[in-house]
Amino acid sequence: MRFLTLPFCILLSVAHAADPSHVFKAGAATSNITPELGTSMNGGFQDRQAVFVHDELHARCLALDDGKTKLVLVVADSCVIGRGIFDEAKKMVNEATGLPMENMLMSVTHSHSCGTAQAVGQSEPNPMYQRFLARRIADGIRCALNNLAPAKIAWGKVDVPQHVFNRRWKMKPGGIPPAPHGVTTDQVKTNPGVNNPNLLEPAGPTDPEVCFISVQSMEGKPIALYANYSLHYVGGTGPGHLSADYYGVFCSRIGELIGAGNQDHAFVGIMSNGTSGDINNIDCRGGQAKQPLYGQINLVAKDVAQAVAGACKALKYQDWVPLGVAQKEVTLGLRIPTQEEVEKARVVTKQSKLFPRMETMEQVYARETVLLADFPKEVSAPLQVLKIGDLRVSAIPAEVFVEIGLGLKSRHAQTFTVSLANAYHGYLPTPEQHKLGGYETWRARSACLEADASTKIVAGLEELFAKLQ
Repeated sequence: MRFLTLPFCILLSVAHAADPSHVFKAGAATSNITPELGTSMNGGFQDRQAVFVHDELHARCLALDDGKTKLVLVVADSCVIGRGIFDEAKKMVNEATGLPMENMLMSVTHSHSCGTAQAVGQSEPNPMYQRFLARRIADGIRCALNNLAPAKIAWGKVDVPQHVFNRRWKMKPGGIPPAPHGVTTDQVKTNPGVNNPNLLEPAGPTDPEVCFISVQSMEGKPIALYANYSLHYVGGTGPGHLSADYYGVFCSRIGELIGAGNQDHAFVGIMSNGTSGDINNIDCRGGQAKQPLYGQINLVAKDVAQAVAGACKALKYQDWVPLGVAQKEVTLGLRIPTQEEVEKARVVTKQSKLFPRMETMEQVYARETVLLADFPKEVSAPLQVLKIGDLRVSAIPAEVFVEIGLGLKSRHAQTFTVSLANAYHGYLPTPEQHKLGGYETWRARSACLEADASTKIVAGLEELFAKLQ
């Protein structure tokens, strides 16, 4: 009797395929989160109301499963979303599917042309929209989980430097006016204007990398692509227009470029916000052609999508990678005003002819001082790191300055950071940038973390990175 001896590599392949714990799956879905017309819109010191839907808003969801661990990444078209809404959505998914809440990374794009989900500036959320938002995010995740199917995964990065600019500038003597609340010690000015004669140099660097995760079916059909770029929203939308900004255009364009059209399942493009707390799309030295409404949005989205699509051609997909997650809470102090500061601020707010609405920037910041008086002295902020093979994705609940993301990348070969994730605690400058002052440090509900908050957050993230070795 003769026995057939299979080569060792073939034996491994047979065993690999027969082991259900080594079948990698991915699923994706979108959920419409467009609010009703007339709703409040985040993104300005004065409130605005939606009058027109230029493009629908979505929660875009990607689910991954290595046979033992499931992870979900979600990006919602919203300016900011607080922890309460995110946790409510996570709880709904957990109760329906058993997926642990810590296995979900939820973030927002920070587009300034979306419905208000959390009070910022003078925008106040509609509780009905908040409940709707939580439910629709949860629905999108459950659909993505239902769509899980055998898949391949890869990740990569590509530089798109022409659209990122540090918006904080060092200026010539006398080039920085007093802050709205009387501070005269600022050494930088945020958004000083194009071709301002007092410009000296940017106060910090930029990060040109677009990092991305691509998943395909076993037959090579695109399922989803999750990208990350350290760029604030672009803007240039119509007045009162609801729009997903360049994030939404990228999500459509990338599918077209990588051949996701005319297939039997819907492709989901996703763009998350990286460490863009001090980065925007305005070249203060000039050189940008004036664009019509949505022109700059389309230009940025086109360039980023083309670069990512080109980088996708060199990807090597894997049919299985291990997944993991680590999460912890970190306690951060808040900069709470004194009683004397609050009383002075109340006087300023009463000077508004539209009281309780504020007219001037001085009055807006006085109102912020009054509101901050009721805040706790400390907050608990969630930190999270996802493991996807050799890739690490960290999540920070703030508008993170670019130096922080660059620092993490310098210490970890394959990583990127998602900002405005799982909660919202305002701007996160480094201690060095805090000393320079500027808009992002002016005390308000959107900028009230202690000056050393980033040091504590980075230390916490490094602990999580170590746990996922």
